[in-house]
Amino acid sequence: MQFQKILVSALLACSLLPASMMASDFGKQVTWDRQSLIIDGRRVCPVMGEVHYSRIPADEWAAEVRKMKEGGVTVIATYVFWNHVEEQEGIFRWDGQRDLRRFLEICKQQELPVILRIGPFCHGEVRNGGIPDWMFQKGCKLRSQDKVFLGYAEKLYRQIYSQIIGLQWKDGGPLLACQFDNEYRGSGDYLMALKKIALGIGFDLPFYTRTGWPELSKPVPFGEMLPLYGDYADGFWDKAVTETPGNYYKAFNFKGFRSSTAIGTDLLGKQEEKINKGDEDYPYFTCELGGGMATAYHRRPYIYTDDTYSMALVKLGSGSNLLGYYMYHGGTNPESTTGITLNETQRTLGTANNDLPVKNYDFQAPLGEFGQTYPQYYRLRPLHLFMQDYGELLAPMEVAFPAPQDLKKGEDTGLRWAVRSQDNSGFIFINNYERLQNLSAKKNVQLSACGINLPKQTIPAGCMAIFPVNIDGIKYATAQLVARRDGKIYMMQVKGIPTTIALQNGKTLKNVKPKGTTKPIYNNIYLLTQQEAEYLFLPERGHEDIGLGATCTKVKEAGALRQIEKGPAKVAEAPTEADWEQAAVYRITVPKEAITKFRRLLSISYQGDCARLYADGKLIADHFQYGRPFLYGLWRLPEGVTELQLRILPWQKDAPIYLPREADKTEGESVKAVEITYEGLTE
Repeated sequence: MQFQKILVSALLACSLLPASMMASDFGKQVTWDRQSLIIDGRRVCPVMGEVHYSRIPADEWAAEVRKMKEGGVTVIATYVFWNHVEEQEGIFRWDGQRDLRRFLEICKQQELPVILRIGPFCHGEVRNGGIPDWMFQKGCKLRSQDKVFLGYAEKLYRQIYSQIIGLQWKDGGPLLACQFDNEYRGSGDYLMALKKIALGIGFDLPFYTRTGWPELSKPVPFGEMLPLYGDYADGFWDKAVTETPGNYYKAFNFKGFRSSTAIGTDLLGKQEEKINKGDEDYPYFTCELGGGMATAYHRRPYIYTDDTYSMALVKLGSGSNLLGYYMYHGGTNPESTTGITLNETQRTLGTANNDLPVKNYDFQAPLGEFGQTYPQYYRLRPLHLFMQDYGELLAPMEVAFPAPQDLKKGEDTGLRWAVRSQDNSGFIFINNYERLQNLSAKKNVQLSACGINLPKQTIPAGCMAIFPVNIDGIKYATAQLVARRDGKIYMMQVKGIPTTIALQNGKTLKNVKPKGTTKPIYNNIYLLTQQEAEYLFLPERGHEDIGLGATCTKVKEAGALRQIEKGPAKVAEAPTEADWEQAAVYRITVPKEAITKFRRLLSISYQGDCARLYADGKLIADHFQYGRPFLYGLWRLPEGVTELQLRILPWQKDAPIYLPREADKTEGESVKAVEITYEGLTE
């Protein structure tokens, strides 16, 4: 098969049109070159958002996928966790929230293509990385070409195939690609063996992927699998309990190196800035750009809106033409069929390096565990609209790095910026932000691209922006292009920088003020505030504030403090079930109206180490305290339940745990506030 034909990729025909893509567009031919995907001769820059269908109740899928689309996501990525569907050997479950086929059909209805990450190993902070416990008793080498292991992998793939029949891209369905295994560092022959199995079963997708990190010991043949990369602002997996350890700071600097040396250091160890020879002949795509971060018991990063936005802008400015967020939507671990828990812990058989919450996988993502919107959901939207409407123009633009690429953590000697351009048009990318480093304002900065010098100006601390040069009749502007639709050009004012728009007709507009979406500042050009741009084209989401409250009463004091030990991975170990018996206990009563009306969240602000919520004696939610409230979607309560039990374990002085600045480090425990909020309002 010609490798160009291998890439008849649907990986993202969803970016074909700015407004929406019709399901009838599924199946259109997509090729690629070293720059981008090309759909029917048109270059695109997709936005990919990760959501795990088996971590969300099935009756919520349609609404949540729609919210992802409204956030600017143009393709869905999801894992198929092996131990979610075959927890007991030979018993496959595709019912309820494990119903992969129903999820794919919903994505088709929402006109969003899907990339499946089909393992066998996934990680995703799932028990054993998704490999069932019983596989460890088979006497074979896992994640290898061992015939026994590949035999079981084939059984898994056959089951997955049974769910996708008629929904592949060639059939007009949403399934356009799949990823084999995850974060694999051995021989590419193993990945090719998995692909051979999939093709033999009947997978006939236009596109296949792998994670581009770490470097393989032996590459896969060119064209067989596109490598996709990632970066994070911080990592729960880091064994350090200090602020900003490791190489995460590199995610905030424009650079030519595509991969990350900070991802999964607990599993992968130290990584060099190397990728397989020839990988730079692929387009530069990401699949794990941190939309947030999970909290482990020993390390609990607090991710800021600007962390996510800065990383996305830097990746785009560094040449990436597909931004893939992990996670874009958080979730909740499903119920086990065997009584064990399905979270990663230090004592599980695989990926046993971190203790994650039993239930919570909120990830501080743009859309959280219960579909609640965090601020980065809105902050990212102007960037996503820009990629939809200007992707064809941006995609072939080459990158230039006028500023140093190899900076030390917090280095503040000059402005970080990059240029993407082709012929006489281009974009100037600015990032004067690094997580927790407080970069200073840069004065008298001279920016230039395509032979045009912008007026010298001060770039404020924390500023992130994209300035156009010779685009849509604009010679240059100190405002950011957002969208162009129905003959109208929408721009976003950059906070702290006076808006100047120099037009190619010789006219210059200085110190322009936003006038919103109803009145242009000149001809067809509209200037918006940042907030107006963040909500551009979003439907109104009204809700009634019914002023409901909850009562909280302490019914038991905490018992003796537990001894916090370090587990097998040499990091602090989460409390055992016996430890939870010593927790302080509170009774929370919620009114029935809060459960039956609208999408209401129970929000608990507390002082302590960690907390759990029970309904009728059953664990329904848990939380490691890190500065954000403990949330629960009240519509998920068992029918008739209005009384809940909250357990809190006290915070202990000198615990070997990283808590961020926002967390309450006061010893002991208490409940500060119990509120009922609307699911769209969390900060």
